[in-house]
Amino acid sequence: MSTSGLKVLVIDDSNTIRRSAEIFLKQGGHEVMLAEDGFDALAKVNDYQPNLIFCDILMPRLDGYQTCAIIKRNAKFSSVPVVMLSSKDGVFDKARGRMVGSEDYLTKPFTKDQLLQTVQQFGTAK
Repeated sequence: MSTSGLKVLVIDDSNTIRRSAEIFLKQGGHEVMLAEDGFDALAKVNDYQPNLIFCDILMPRLDGYQTCAIIKRNAKFSSVPVVMLSSKDGVFDKARGRMVGSEDYLTKPFTKDQLLQTVQQFGTAK
């Protein structure tokens, strides 16, 4: 089963992280939508209907846990995999991410291979 052409939403308040994720994902043949915070992301999830979401944990206004929980509470998007992004590789962060419904956790800075491998892992889950 091919995973090319997935619609991936990347939510991160860092322009550098958003841009590098976009470049890596496009090189992997995926469509990319970027959001710079949770509120921006919630509007885009509805319009864009992504197959997979990468969500930063530490963001202003609405953090990644809150954003993930809101997405997962919506029946329309509850089955969309959410992968948390964090610069800390903490057990607590991973556990808290699972509590709000995230499927996995990726530590920043990530490599192109790590990002595309994660997309492949969850992109075939459909």
